[in-house]
Amino acid sequence: MLQKACRRQKIWGGGMYKFAEKQIRFSDFGQAVGMKMNPENRWVKKAERIPWDEIEERYAKLFTNKKGNVAKPLRLGLGACIIQAEYGYSDEEVRQQIQEGPYLQFFCGFSEYKDEPPFDASLMVYFRKRLTSEILGEINELIIRRAQEQCEGDREPEEGNDDDSNNDGTLIVDATCAPSNIRYPTDTSLLDEARRNSEAIIDLLHVPGNGEKPRTYRRRARKEYTQFVRARKPGQKKIRKCIRKQLGYLGRNLRTIEAMLARSGELPDRWLARLETLKRVYEQQSHMYDNRVHTVENRIVSISRPYLRPIVRGKAKAPVEFGAKLDISVADGYTRLETFSFEPYNESTLLKDVIERYRQRTGRYPGRVLADKIYRNRENLRFCKEQGIRLSGPALGRPKKDEQPDKRQDYADICERVEVERRISLAKRKCGLGLLSTKLPETTASVIALSIVVLNLRKIQCAFFDWLCFLFFSLGFLPCFRKSGFVQ
Repeated sequence: MLQKACRRQKIWGGGMYKFAEKQIRFSDFGQAVGMKMNPENRWVKKAERIPWDEIEERYAKLFTNKKGNVAKPLRLGLGACIIQAEYGYSDEEVRQQIQEGPYLQFFCGFSEYKDEPPFDASLMVYFRKRLTSEILGEINELIIRRAQEQCEGDREPEEGNDDDSNNDGTLIVDATCAPSNIRYPTDTSLLDEARRNSEAIIDLLHVPGNGEKPRTYRRRARKEYTQFVRARKPGQKKIRKCIRKQLGYLGRNLRTIEAMLARSGELPDRWLARLETLKRVYEQQSHMYDNRVHTVENRIVSISRPYLRPIVRGKAKAPVEFGAKLDISVADGYTRLETFSFEPYNESTLLKDVIERYRQRTGRYPGRVLADKIYRNRENLRFCKEQGIRLSGPALGRPKKDEQPDKRQDYADICERVEVERRISLAKRKCGLGLLSTKLPETTASVIALSIVVLNLRKIQCAFFDWLCFLFFSLGFLPCFRKSGFVQ
């Protein structure tokens, strides 16, 4: 899977890969004179719970060439991305934190502490490109599998399952949006930004020795837009007037660019892609202006990130979000990214695939599925009934007169389904899913998948701490922990 995913991305170039030095124990880490590191540090414990060797063996197979520059080790690239997701650092800050922190250097696979820059900050972009969502999904499965193997005892069958079926377990599913850090896309601001980009393209195409530079009326256009945005509460007439004027300036600039390109003008690939985006923005805004509507298919909401779409979620805080929509599932306390897309979709159509993937992992269907009402359509209910799965929630249609709902079971399902909401909230607050700053669609997908990996690492670390507290409690030492302030 890793090889197929990265062949599609075509990002490996002609480099080669060499295995890093094996780091077996914490005592092998070379510490400076006078430095005494704590083996119970959270980054030391987190490094012990990741199967680095198994991941690196699969990662190295992606580099088929034997010549070229040697790529950075997997542990360094993946470790740097995890640190960035944990703290929300910028690329430059990640490099500096790894340089200054011995625990972070141990986590990233260094053999000893070195007060040197580990890599150039620009390499973080290549780390995100190489660690695609497919690769991170497989890494997430390896981490979950290792954590489950380390757990002692078999999982007891859960309540609420049918005795006559082999189904077992609970699957919780939900959808959310990973918003991107963009300005709120009003029509006037989009047209103003598109106009300024078209003026930059004209400046790039113009050669001083080839005659007079084409007029763009940029000062007048900017003055008119500035006067509009300074108005406290512009009415509908003022808004349409501003849109009409900005459309005129943008259309004139696009025609000028086409004429300059026809006269053997050349543009870099980056600006050619931006020009196509400007043309689509002009077409969409012209259509909405002429027809007096506010919606259009595949509407562009950001000039620099044209792949983003408005996602209508209907939340009180933000009815519409701009980013990627994703479905996640929670089973046995571990989170998985089921699917994501930059286009809006109905999550109820993907429930069957989520259940089938659960069956592939465990060998049986879940005993029950906890989900929102949007998942309870007739097709999903029919499928769950055929497979002996109980889909939580009330029945469709008007309730029958002699029907007695199981309020206790419904309340228990609602309480347990909150777990997926808790996972989403934690991922957005602490794991880098809250406000994405990446510019490319592939790096955005990588950050989304990486946040799920970090979320499971936090879960594994908390589970180990809970087991440790239970052990000390059984031995009678937990009150001492509470008195010392180690346990809150």
